[in-house]
Amino acid sequence: MPSLPLQTFSVQLHLAETNEIFSLPQCQNDLTLRKLKSHLELLAGIPLHFQRLQYLDEDLPDESTFEDNDIVPGGRITMRIWRQDRWGHLVAAAAKGDTMKLAHLGVTADFAGTMPYAELLGPEQKKEWVAHRAFVALFVASHRGHVETAKFLLRHGADLHSKTPLGRTALHVAAVAGQCGCIELLLSYGARALGPDSEGQTAVSLARLWGQKQSERTIVRFQWRKRSPGAVPPSGAVNRALQQMSGPTS
Repeated sequence: MPSLPLQTFSVQLHLAETNEIFSLPQCQNDLTLRKLKSHLELLAGIPLHFQRLQYLDEDLPDESTFEDNDIVPGGRITMRIWRQDRWGHLVAAAAKGDTMKLAHLGVTADFAGTMPYAELLGPEQKKEWVAHRAFVALFVASHRGHVETAKFLLRHGADLHSKTPLGRTALHVAAVAGQCGCIELLLSYGARALGPDSEGQTAVSLARLWGQKQSERTIVRFQWRKRSPGAVPPSGAVNRALQQMSGPTS
């Protein structure tokens, strides 16, 4: 007899540091936690390497499946941010758009606070440490649509070309989340609309996969205005450009 198709069900994700809840439909028992983390990087706007996933207070190994961990329909998975070096505080501040708090969490080159780890670093190491923190803050803030926070970070040197281990930039995640204000801002600072992630997906193709039509159109219109200042692109031209820019869709 042919095997029955795997049951599809929904679970919830609770991001502990921000108390946000995200819905996870289309889950299956053979879904690995590693694959889930890749999806959560876009859904929750948290870089993969900061995600610590738990179910019923037990850590979930990356190579295990939902079935291995007895995750049931309607269950709740908890995501926690690795606590060292106050990363949880940084993520929470960026998610809330709390620019003043971020400014005291090591995201600018002129940071003058006293964080234990930073005090052990030499000048070049500290520069890299600040750059990484600024990128993570920009990634999270862009996903949540906090334009002023993103602008603060960019003005203080955040690298919008930095990537997560999966090759995703702040523009990728802003496009997926439909945050058109942040998309415009990032593009105005030089974000690459056609830069691919590790799976070959661009900001435009991810926006299409996630049903974010406004994200797609915002990117195309920005590109058009850049080439022809003052011109208003006709709708037919926008549609043709979207087809050309969409890239892989699976």
